[in-house]
Amino acid sequence: MEHRTYYALYCAVIVSLGGFVFGFDAAVISGVVGAVTAEFDLTPIQSGFVVAAPTLSGVFGTMVIGPLSDALGRKKVLILIAFLYLLSAVASAFATSYMMLVVARAIGGLAFTSLMIAPMYIAEIAPAKLRGKLVSINQLNIVIGLSAAYFANYFIINASTSGAEWVAAWGVDANTWRWMLGVEIIPATIFFLGLFMIPDSPRWLTNNGREQEARVVLAKLMPSDQVDSEIEVIKNSYDSENGALWMRIKSVLGPKMRLALIVGIIVGVVQQITGINAIFFYAPTIFEQSGIGTDAAFAQAVLVGLVNVLFTLVAIALIDRWGRRPLLLVGLSGIAISMALCTYGFSQATYELNAEGIVQIEQVEGIQQTVDTSALNSMVGTVYQSDVEFKAALAETIGADAARDYESEFIKTATNINAMLILVGILGFVASFAMSLGPVMWALFAEIFPNQLRGVAISCVGMINSMVSFCVQLFFPWELSTFGAALTFFSYGVFAVIGLVLVAWLLPETKGKSLEEIELLFSKKTA
Repeated sequence: MEHRTYYALYCAVIVSLGGFVFGFDAAVISGVVGAVTAEFDLTPIQSGFVVAAPTLSGVFGTMVIGPLSDALGRKKVLILIAFLYLLSAVASAFATSYMMLVVARAIGGLAFTSLMIAPMYIAEIAPAKLRGKLVSINQLNIVIGLSAAYFANYFIINASTSGAEWVAAWGVDANTWRWMLGVEIIPATIFFLGLFMIPDSPRWLTNNGREQEARVVLAKLMPSDQVDSEIEVIKNSYDSENGALWMRIKSVLGPKMRLALIVGIIVGVVQQITGINAIFFYAPTIFEQSGIGTDAAFAQAVLVGLVNVLFTLVAIALIDRWGRRPLLLVGLSGIAISMALCTYGFSQATYELNAEGIVQIEQVEGIQQTVDTSALNSMVGTVYQSDVEFKAALAETIGADAARDYESEFIKTATNINAMLILVGILGFVASFAMSLGPVMWALFAEIFPNQLRGVAISCVGMINSMVSFCVQLFFPWELSTFGAALTFFSYGVFAVIGLVLVAWLLPETKGKSLEEIELLFSKKTA
């Protein structure tokens, strides 16, 4: 690997540390939501809002982050994003109320816009033949961050009950969920400091009248005899459309951009509406629904993280070899099949309390002081055909609050389900997503829009992606309690099939082409 390629890799790795922080922030809440719900006495919608608040604020962030990066440069905006991650981590760990926690997480949501700016930056410095791989490093760091959060949660929750002296001395046992959120301070600080050691994008520098600085950066990225021609290519692609913000927005909605915008919206919607953030943000909750208990649920969440990392590496190996389109088609097919497995597994489950199960429940710490367990005898012998029916009977028998606080124990005791089938379905879904929609979406966003409109266009499709993500996260607890797990996963599978058909119909291949060649490809298809 040449020195210049190493320099592009160096810049990509530093910028993609934001992906690690995002992944950590996204997944760490999965271990926190249950404890926060109990501590602040939250409703299902309020619990969902704790999870979804960052995505909602991220929607507003995506409206301005693209134009802001066009005005200030990718590097300055990334530094601002890193600072917001750090501020959010500190405020979340020390939150003293539901509202303070929501606000702290919403601040972090503004930093979720790193998902847009990092691929944009990497695509603008990467050689065409390596662009897919280098942009995918951001996605790899996202899934490593997700895995790190699952590992951290699993370690902290086990440490909190270990009885070790340091656990009590540091308050890990009394402030378990605060420690889970506070660990994010470490990677956020590293990301913030690392950004001061990279240059700005040479394309942005050229397009903003700083050609000499752009030449210095390009000389580190390609042979010196190619710098002049690269500068000319950048200038030629930066045409009269790059005027005022309103003119760029009109250009994004124009006929030359129609196919790129349609493809961007379809892929952005499908990436989220198939339920990936329901899996990542609520992994322990989902596994608890299969009756394995809290500790095992956290352990299986760690397995989700490992599978995610493994198949993201598969995507990085294949994205510039197979191309973007084949990976999306294979991945969406896998998602549909995996959701079908989950739907079948949950639809076949039954729920029944027996005398032995009630004895086990009575041994749960604290339950005797808050729940009249003798009332549970009225449910003995009744077989409930769905999780919704069983939870409703529990709430009527012992009260909604008690049924919610000890839901995991009741599900574990009463469920008759093929838990292995559910695990295979969830892991199959994660594997299929990790090798397709995860890395490919951001690679496409970074390359299908023209240089002069990239910031505005990615803001548009990124906002739609974030809005769909927010809705999935917000309503997932409500869907589970209202419709049940089977119907919820069935809906995700249906959306995967719809996405598969649309991608097969509309998406052209972009591998191996320069950004300027891709611009010409998409504009010709709409001429």
